[in-house]
Amino acid sequence: MDQAERNPGQPLSIPSSQGKKKRTSMASFLSKVSWKLRFQKREPMKNAFLLLAERAQDPSARKRHMAMRGLGTLACESPDKLRKYKKLVLDLLVHGLYDPMSSEVIHESMKTLSIILNKIQGKGLGSFFIDITLQTRTLLDDENDSLRYSAFVLFGQLAAFAGRKWKKFFTRQVKQTQDSLLIHLQDRNPQVAKACKTTFRACSPYLIQRKEYSFQSEDEPRNPKLCRQLSHYHPELLQFFYANKIL
Repeated sequence: MDQAERNPGQPLSIPSSQGKKKRTSMASFLSKVSWKLRFQKREPMKNAFLLLAERAQDPSARKRHMAMRGLGTLACESPDKLRKYKKLVLDLLVHGLYDPMSSEVIHESMKTLSIILNKIQGKGLGSFFIDITLQTRTLLDDENDSLRYSAFVLFGQLAAFAGRKWKKFFTRQVKQTQDSLLIHLQDRNPQVAKACKTTFRACSPYLIQRKEYSFQSEDEPRNPKLCRQLSHYHPELLQFFYANKIL
Protein backbone atom coordinates (compact mmCIF):
# COMPACT_ATOMS: atom_id res chain seq x y z
CA MET A 1 0.00 0.00 0.00
CA ASP A 2 0.98 3.63 -0.42
CA GLN A 3 3.57 4.50 2.21
CA ALA A 4 1.89 7.79 3.01
CA GLU A 5 -1.42 6.06 3.56
CA ARG A 6 0.09 3.40 5.79
CA ASN A 7 1.80 5.73 8.27
CA PRO A 8 1.86 3.81 11.57
CA GLY A 9 1.61 7.01 13.56
CA GLN A 10 -1.60 8.13 11.90
CA PRO A 11 -3.93 9.45 14.65
CA LEU A 12 -7.41 8.07 15.14
CA SER A 13 -9.03 11.49 15.11
CA ILE A 14 -8.81 13.63 11.99
CA PRO A 15 -7.58 17.24 12.52
CA SER A 16 -10.41 19.75 12.17
CA SER A 17 -9.12 21.39 8.96
CA GLN A 18 -8.61 18.04 7.28
CA GLY A 19 -11.97 16.83 8.59
CA LYS A 20 -13.71 19.92 7.20
CA LYS A 21 -12.10 19.34 3.79
CA LYS A 22 -13.23 15.68 3.80
CA ARG A 23 -16.77 16.64 4.86
CA THR A 24 -16.95 19.29 2.13
CA SER A 25 -15.69 16.81 -0.43
CA MET A 26 -18.22 14.22 0.71
CA ALA A 27 -21.07 16.76 0.64
CA SER A 28 -20.09 17.71 -2.90
CA PHE A 29 -20.01 14.05 -3.93
CA LEU A 30 -23.44 13.34 -2.44
CA SER A 31 -24.90 16.49 -3.99
CA LYS A 32 -23.79 15.22 -7.39
CA VAL A 33 -25.51 11.94 -6.62
CA SER A 34 -28.70 13.80 -5.66
CA TRP A 35 -28.53 15.97 -8.80
CA LYS A 36 -28.20 12.90 -11.01
CA LEU A 37 -31.12 11.22 -9.26
CA ARG A 38 -33.47 14.11 -10.06
CA PHE A 39 -33.53 12.84 -13.60
CA GLN A 40 -34.15 9.24 -12.59
CA LYS A 41 -37.70 9.19 -11.29
CA ARG A 42 -38.03 5.43 -10.92
CA GLU A 43 -36.64 3.80 -7.77
CA PRO A 44 -34.34 6.66 -6.69
CA MET A 45 -32.88 4.64 -3.80
CA LYS A 46 -31.95 1.81 -6.14
CA ASN A 47 -30.31 4.34 -8.45
CA ALA A 48 -28.37 5.77 -5.51
CA PHE A 49 -27.02 2.37 -4.55
CA LEU A 50 -26.17 1.55 -8.17
CA LEU A 51 -24.37 4.86 -8.61
CA LEU A 52 -22.35 4.27 -5.45
CA ALA A 53 -21.64 0.73 -6.65
CA GLU A 54 -20.18 2.21 -9.81
CA ARG A 55 -18.03 4.65 -7.82
CA ALA A 56 -16.88 1.83 -5.51
CA GLN A 57 -15.12 0.21 -8.48
CA ASP A 58 -13.61 3.42 -9.83
CA PRO A 59 -9.82 3.45 -10.52
CA SER A 60 -9.57 6.51 -8.26
CA ALA A 61 -8.98 5.54 -4.62
CA ARG A 62 -10.56 8.85 -3.57
CA LYS A 63 -13.82 8.00 -5.35
CA ARG A 64 -13.81 4.48 -3.93
CA HIS A 65 -13.32 5.92 -0.46
CA MET A 66 -16.22 8.36 -0.87
CA ALA A 67 -18.42 5.58 -2.25
CA MET A 68 -17.86 3.51 0.90
CA ARG A 69 -18.70 6.51 3.06
CA GLY A 70 -21.78 7.18 0.92
CA LEU A 71 -23.01 3.65 1.52
CA GLY A 72 -22.73 4.25 5.26
CA THR A 73 -24.69 7.49 4.95
CA LEU A 74 -27.49 5.80 2.99
CA ALA A 75 -27.57 2.95 5.52
CA CYS A 76 -28.06 5.46 8.35
CA GLU A 77 -30.67 7.55 6.54
CA SER A 78 -32.67 4.72 4.94
CA PRO A 79 -32.21 1.56 7.04
CA ASP A 80 -35.51 0.14 5.72
CA LYS A 81 -34.23 0.34 2.15
CA LEU A 82 -30.90 -1.16 3.17
CA ARG A 83 -32.43 -4.62 3.61
CA LYS A 84 -33.56 -4.63 -0.01
CA TYR A 85 -30.05 -3.91 -1.31
CA LYS A 86 -28.16 -5.61 1.51
CA LYS A 87 -26.43 -8.20 -0.67
CA LEU A 88 -25.19 -5.55 -3.11
CA VAL A 89 -23.92 -3.32 -0.31
CA LEU A 90 -22.19 -6.14 1.57
CA ASP A 91 -20.51 -7.32 -1.62
CA LEU A 92 -19.12 -3.82 -2.26
CA LEU A 93 -17.92 -3.41 1.32
CA VAL A 94 -16.21 -6.80 1.42
CA HIS A 95 -14.38 -5.88 -1.79
CA GLY A 96 -13.44 -2.62 -0.06
CA LEU A 97 -11.88 -4.56 2.82
CA TYR A 98 -9.50 -6.15 0.33
CA ASP A 99 -8.62 -2.91 -1.50
CA PRO A 100 -5.01 -3.40 -2.72
CA MET A 101 -4.09 0.28 -2.96
CA SER A 102 -5.72 2.39 -0.26
CA SER A 103 -5.83 1.94 3.52
CA GLU A 104 -8.46 4.71 3.60
CA VAL A 105 -10.84 2.61 1.50
CA ILE A 106 -10.25 -0.36 3.83
CA HIS A 107 -10.81 1.80 6.90
CA GLU A 108 -14.02 3.33 5.52
CA SER A 109 -15.28 -0.13 4.55
CA MET A 110 -14.79 -1.38 8.10
CA LYS A 111 -16.53 1.63 9.62
CA THR A 112 -19.48 1.26 7.23
CA LEU A 113 -19.68 -2.48 7.93
CA SER A 114 -19.88 -1.68 11.67
CA ILE A 115 -22.82 0.63 10.98
CA ILE A 116 -24.60 -1.92 8.80
CA LEU A 117 -24.03 -4.86 11.17
CA ASN A 118 -25.70 -2.82 13.89
CA LYS A 119 -28.62 -1.97 11.60
CA ILE A 120 -29.27 -5.55 10.53
CA GLN A 121 -28.11 -7.14 13.82
CA GLY A 122 -25.91 -9.53 11.86
CA LYS A 123 -28.90 -11.19 10.16
CA GLY A 124 -28.59 -12.57 6.66
CA LEU A 125 -24.80 -12.18 6.38
CA GLY A 126 -24.43 -15.64 4.83
CA SER A 127 -20.94 -16.41 3.56
CA PHE A 128 -20.03 -12.74 3.86
CA PHE A 129 -19.47 -13.50 7.55
CA ILE A 130 -16.45 -15.65 6.64
CA ASP A 131 -14.92 -13.07 4.29
CA ILE A 132 -15.37 -10.23 6.77
CA THR A 133 -13.96 -12.26 9.67
CA LEU A 134 -10.88 -13.48 7.81
CA GLN A 135 -9.90 -10.04 6.52
CA THR A 136 -10.68 -8.26 9.78
CA ARG A 137 -8.39 -10.71 11.60
CA THR A 138 -5.46 -9.73 9.38
CA LEU A 139 -5.96 -6.06 10.30
CA LEU A 140 -5.79 -6.54 14.07
CA ASP A 141 -1.99 -6.31 13.88
CA ASP A 142 -1.81 -3.60 11.22
CA GLU A 143 0.76 -0.84 11.75
CA ASN A 144 -1.93 1.82 11.17
CA ASP A 145 -3.59 2.78 14.47
CA SER A 146 -6.93 3.64 12.87
CA LEU A 147 -7.13 0.35 11.02
CA ARG A 148 -6.32 -1.61 14.19
CA TYR A 149 -8.95 0.27 16.16
CA SER A 150 -11.71 -0.29 13.60
CA ALA A 151 -10.67 -3.92 13.17
CA PHE A 152 -11.06 -4.61 16.89
CA VAL A 153 -14.45 -2.89 16.96
CA LEU A 154 -15.65 -4.91 13.96
CA PHE A 155 -14.22 -8.20 15.27
CA GLY A 156 -16.07 -7.66 18.55
CA GLN A 157 -19.31 -7.17 16.64
CA LEU A 158 -18.72 -10.36 14.68
CA ALA A 159 -18.37 -12.22 17.98
CA ALA A 160 -21.90 -11.13 18.88
CA PHE A 161 -23.36 -12.13 15.51
CA ALA A 162 -21.65 -15.48 14.83
CA GLY A 163 -24.72 -17.39 15.97
CA ARG A 164 -25.02 -21.16 15.78
CA LYS A 165 -24.24 -21.32 12.08
CA TRP A 166 -20.76 -19.83 12.33
CA LYS A 167 -19.92 -20.72 15.95
CA LYS A 168 -17.34 -23.42 15.14
CA PHE A 169 -15.72 -21.29 12.46
CA PHE A 170 -15.53 -18.21 14.69
CA THR A 171 -14.22 -20.24 17.64
CA ARG A 172 -11.26 -21.31 15.50
CA GLN A 173 -10.68 -17.71 14.44
CA VAL A 174 -10.71 -16.44 18.03
CA LYS A 175 -8.25 -19.11 19.17
CA GLN A 176 -5.92 -18.22 16.30
CA THR A 177 -6.29 -14.55 17.27
CA GLN A 178 -5.68 -15.05 20.99
CA ASP A 179 -2.07 -13.84 20.88
CA SER A 180 -3.09 -10.64 19.07
CA LEU A 181 -5.80 -10.01 21.64
CA LEU A 182 -3.27 -10.38 24.47
CA ILE A 183 -0.62 -8.23 22.79
CA HIS A 184 -2.95 -5.34 22.01
CA LEU A 185 -4.32 -5.16 25.52
CA GLN A 186 -1.07 -3.19 25.94
CA ASP A 187 -1.31 -1.40 22.57
CA ARG A 188 0.72 1.80 22.22
CA ASN A 189 -2.52 3.63 21.37
CA PRO A 190 -4.87 3.83 24.40
CA GLN A 191 -7.98 3.83 22.20
CA VAL A 192 -6.88 0.64 20.46
CA ALA A 193 -6.07 -0.99 23.82
CA LYS A 194 -9.55 -0.07 25.09
CA ALA A 195 -11.22 -1.46 21.95
CA CYS A 196 -9.14 -4.63 22.29
CA LYS A 197 -10.26 -5.08 25.90
CA THR A 198 -13.93 -4.76 24.89
CA THR A 199 -13.42 -7.24 22.05
CA PHE A 200 -11.62 -9.66 24.37
CA ARG A 201 -14.71 -9.73 26.57
CA ALA A 202 -16.97 -10.25 23.56
CA CYS A 203 -14.79 -13.14 22.37
CA SER A 204 -14.45 -14.75 25.79
CA PRO A 205 -17.27 -17.31 25.30
CA TYR A 206 -15.30 -18.75 22.37
CA LEU A 207 -12.34 -19.44 24.65
CA ILE A 208 -14.25 -21.97 26.75
CA GLN A 209 -12.54 -25.35 26.64
CA ARG A 210 -14.58 -28.28 25.33
CA LYS A 211 -15.50 -30.82 28.01
CA GLU A 212 -13.72 -33.76 26.41
CA TYR A 213 -10.40 -31.93 26.83
CA SER A 214 -11.10 -30.91 30.40
CA PHE A 215 -9.15 -33.61 32.22
CA GLN A 216 -7.51 -31.27 34.74
CA SER A 217 -8.69 -30.85 38.29
CA GLU A 218 -11.25 -28.14 39.01
CA ASP A 219 -8.58 -25.92 40.62
CA GLU A 220 -6.13 -26.21 37.72
CA PRO A 221 -6.42 -23.51 35.03
CA ARG A 222 -7.13 -24.87 31.57
CA ASN A 223 -5.06 -22.26 29.78
CA PRO A 224 -1.99 -21.49 31.95
CA LYS A 225 -0.37 -19.11 29.42
CA LEU A 226 -3.50 -16.98 29.12
CA CYS A 227 -4.00 -16.96 32.90
CA ARG A 228 -0.40 -15.86 33.55
CA GLN A 229 -0.55 -12.99 31.09
CA LEU A 230 -3.94 -11.76 32.24
CA SER A 231 -3.01 -11.97 35.92
CA HIS A 232 0.03 -9.80 35.22
CA TYR A 233 -1.51 -7.18 32.91
CA HIS A 234 -5.29 -7.34 33.39
CA PRO A 235 -6.33 -9.13 36.61
CA GLU A 236 -9.86 -7.72 36.26
CA LEU A 237 -10.28 -9.58 32.96
CA LEU A 238 -9.02 -12.77 34.57
CA GLN A 239 -11.58 -12.35 37.36
CA PHE A 240 -14.27 -11.86 34.71
CA PHE A 241 -13.24 -15.12 33.03
CA TYR A 242 -13.20 -17.00 36.32
CA ALA A 243 -16.60 -15.61 37.34
CA ASN A 244 -18.10 -16.73 34.03
CA LYS A 245 -16.36 -20.13 34.23
CA ILE A 246 -14.42 -19.45 31.04
CA LEU A 247 -11.03 -20.34 32.55
